[in-house]
Amino acid sequence: MASNWNDQVIAEFRANEGRLAGTFEGAPVVLVHHRGRTSRRDYVTPTMYLPDDDPETIYVFASKGGAPTNPDWYYNLIAAGEGTVERGTDTYPVAVHEVTGEERDRIYDEQARRYPGFADYARQTDGVRTIPVLALRRSS
Repeated sequence: MASNWNDQVIAEFRANEGRLAGTFEGAPVVLVHHRGRTSRRDYVTPTMYLPDDDPETIYVFASKGGAPTNPDWYYNLIAAGEGTVERGTDTYPVAVHEVTGEERDRIYDEQARRYPGFADYARQTDGVRTIPVLALRRSS
């Protein structure tokens, strides 16, 4: 089910130069390319992001809709330390860095302020896990 839903989002994203309708209308979404750390298969995962003040960096959130476990894409990106993103019509490689502590909290809180669903995800995972925040910085 998730794969079919992801496939539909990916197709819409690519057909409309990175813009989506419905649930994600107006929201900043990127397609994150990552390789399975054990399968070595290539995957593409749509996810919302928060732009940084530095235009070369964006933040993504391993919320998994408030599930009690982290998504596979998070582990794949951490293991590889790199990936690729499609942002609008631009595709580029990124270096991956996990953001922790007060910086993580500040960034997550800003995303939750802009998109209250992220506050709901944090409430759902409270006492179970801290939702990881990854910085994706354009690399050469």
